[in-house]
Amino acid sequence: MEERIKTVLATYGRLPDPVESLGRGDDLYRAGLTSHASVNVMLGLEDEFDIEFPDSLLRKSTFESIGSIEDAVRSLTASSPLSA
Repeated sequence: MEERIKTVLATYGRLPDPVESLGRGDDLYRAGLTSHASVNVMLGLEDEFDIEFPDSLLRKSTFESIGSIEDAVRSLTASSPLSA
């Protein structure tokens, strides 16, 4: 899952440095992720994982790191009827 998230970040995140250089807990906003790019990342994740982020997860902390994104995606895919 982490590699799929990194692919989405590389495609939509507009980060100045390669995504491969980022660790699971690195702060994506310090790495150059803007609020505008985070919206594009969210949309890319929704397409990649066939999920929809609820309003409760539409906050900065959800997209703060690869780990926080992975936690959110896991929670959404676990509760998805498609994953059953």
